[in-house]
Amino acid sequence: MLNMPLGEATFKDIRDYIYVNSGIYIADSKKYLIESRLSRILQEKKLQSFEEYLRMIKFSSNGDEHVRLFDAVTTNETYFFREPQQLTVFAEEILSTVLEQKKGVKKLRIWSAACSSGEEPYTLSMILLEKRVLPAKFEIYASDLSEGVLTSAKRAVYNSYSVRNIPEPYMKKYFTNSSQSFALHDSVKNSVNFMKVNLIDNKNMTSLRNMDVIFCRNVLIYFDTKAKQKVISNLYDSLNPGGYLFIGQSESLHNVTRALRPSVINKVIMYQKV
Repeated sequence: MLNMPLGEATFKDIRDYIYVNSGIYIADSKKYLIESRLSRILQEKKLQSFEEYLRMIKFSSNGDEHVRLFDAVTTNETYFFREPQQLTVFAEEILSTVLEQKKGVKKLRIWSAACSSGEEPYTLSMILLEKRVLPAKFEIYASDLSEGVLTSAKRAVYNSYSVRNIPEPYMKKYFTNSSQSFALHDSVKNSVNFMKVNLIDNKNMTSLRNMDVIFCRNVLIYFDTKAKQKVISNLYDSLNPGGYLFIGQSESLHNVTRALRPSVINKVIMYQKV
């Protein structure tokens, strides 16, 4: 058992540490959530207080502890074919436009930012394959802050919750079912390049440039306005002229940037670099 609850001052210190190192903003109202989720780590580490945990995090050279902290305060909820209206617009409207811009000379480059356990980039890959875009003609990059979810993504074995929205023809064509686990075929697995990237780290972000389409969905909700502006500025720099950015349906770039032009297709909002 812990000797004491999470005090107000320590909560603010932990919150500030998370913000500076990840851009994730935690409101005062989330103190109970932080206390609950970090308590499990403290008990596992046999630490006696949140202050002791904060000291460990600050002076630890083990990057896994930092990742585990960020994982604990975010929700890695994801599944295949999430927000299907956006995917339909991408597949039926945007894809042909971007491919025409490439004119068959250069590869289509797509980035799934904050990809979690891989469902989003693999969904995009399957869509491209179904649209008869040859694997040699596209590159998909997928990034996340957490090495844990990236390891899971590379394994590409999913439970019934993750695959529940996948159309039946896709399931038959791209998955092998075994004991309630669903393994993705290599034809899709091998088409995605995974990497660890911190979206607020300018140096990290320079490794991802010349993107035609970026999906950064349901990520901005964790950032305050200042951090959102930094992330969107980095994503803007990563896009090719004419490239597209998709964010979550519940998210907005209002008061964040005017550098990207919003457009609406079939009630789906996306942003274009012009």
